[in-house]
Amino acid sequence: MHLHPDYTTKDSPWAVADTVQRLTARITERGQTVFATIDQSEAARGVGLELRDTVLIVFGSPKAGTPVMDAQPLAALDLPLKLLVWDDHGRTLVSYLKPTVLAARYGLSESLAAPLAGIEVLVDSVLIGDTGTPITQITNGGTL
Repeated sequence: MHLHPDYTTKDSPWAVADTVQRLTARITERGQTVFATIDQSEAARGVGLELRDTVLIVFGSPKAGTPVMDAQPLAALDLPLKLLVWDDHGRTLVSYLKPTVLAARYGLSESLAAPLAGIEVLVDSVLIGDTGTPITQITNGGTL
């Protein structure tokens, strides 16, 4: 599988369910809102299909997102922010749209875009926080 250059993908040392739990707990600890946690593999099973363990976390802060959507209404198509936690043959990965891509897509000023970069800190704090082990980030040109 080839990764898209607009997304950051990082390894998690935990299984998908554990990673989702840790991420949603950290989101809440930071005073942000988890709007939805969608177990896409469960939905697939519900219609008789199989999908690798795949969970989408939809989250954000109205304090950060509202000014963005006020300035650029179409940004609501990409907000709230999303994290994809998925299994790739026994390897748990966390992927998200790069904040710089989001900012460029909507022509956001630096002041509007700055809070969106918090997704990097959030993910890193979870993936590094408990282990002290550096994150393995998969490069844009890399393949899975």
